[in-house]
Amino acid sequence: MYNQHLLLSDEVRAALDANKPVIALESTIISHGMPYPQNVETARACERIARENGVTPATCAILGGKLCVGLNDKQLAYLGKAGHKVNKVSRRDIPVMIARKADGATTVAATMILAALAGVKVFATGGIGGVHRGAEVTMDISADLEELSQTPVTVVCAGAKSILDLGLTMEYLETKGVPVIGYGTDELPAFYTRRSGFAVTYRMDTPQEVAAAIRAGQEIGYRGGMLIVNPIPEAYSMDKDYIDGVIARALEESEAQGVHGKAVTPFLLARIAEATGGDSLASNIQLVYNNVAVASQIAKEV
Repeated sequence: MYNQHLLLSDEVRAALDANKPVIALESTIISHGMPYPQNVETARACERIARENGVTPATCAILGGKLCVGLNDKQLAYLGKAGHKVNKVSRRDIPVMIARKADGATTVAATMILAALAGVKVFATGGIGGVHRGAEVTMDISADLEELSQTPVTVVCAGAKSILDLGLTMEYLETKGVPVIGYGTDELPAFYTRRSGFAVTYRMDTPQEVAAAIRAGQEIGYRGGMLIVNPIPEAYSMDKDYIDGVIARALEESEAQGVHGKAVTPFLLARIAEATGGDSLASNIQLVYNNVAVASQIAKEV
């Protein structure tokens, strides 16, 4: 359906018209998730990995009020250099960004919306948002979880970010009816580490299995999405006790400084990267690459 606010790149439009596989990629990871220039290098590498796997990458963002699905290299570089000056956009922000003809980097939730509008079924990211620690008091719960329950896009990630309350995140996803599928694992990965202690809904070991579930959902008009949790490669997995200690100290610092809302995640990721001497950033980059490769394999099967 024609949408005056939606702008597909020529490459993405040609792939969709030819019924060739496309995967969505988010842009908040570029502007808010990593420092420059690693953010731009990572974005370019993600697109290259998708193409090497026979899939067209569709990095999503809002530029000049247009919902862009598929960016060129100049646009990727702009988002990386602008960093936090670019709006961090979730579901609630999209109409305002359009009306103001503003620029915005899309979160998981917003990227799912843009992908669904364009007809892209599979989306690769680093880690989803979730229920923040202390949410029983603050009610700080990511819009990503609601989006997964209502938008039919399959998200491939390395689990929920380990700065979150992973147990409550899994409970929330279960309540919302979102299947959490462990890709080659029975346990929810915790972003920097391969294990969390929490069981997934189902385990699947091949792209064909995942694609069959996605197609079944499409055939019955399934309303929500699916969450595919893909563990970080063993070589880049960090010791759980070590990273948990680093996260605990970063959380204490964020509370002391009064950081809240959508500023929490970028603040914590930056503090964790500093505390680990850049090791966490290296792990973050590698897990994203791994997710792009797996999402590409799934998209080809779908």
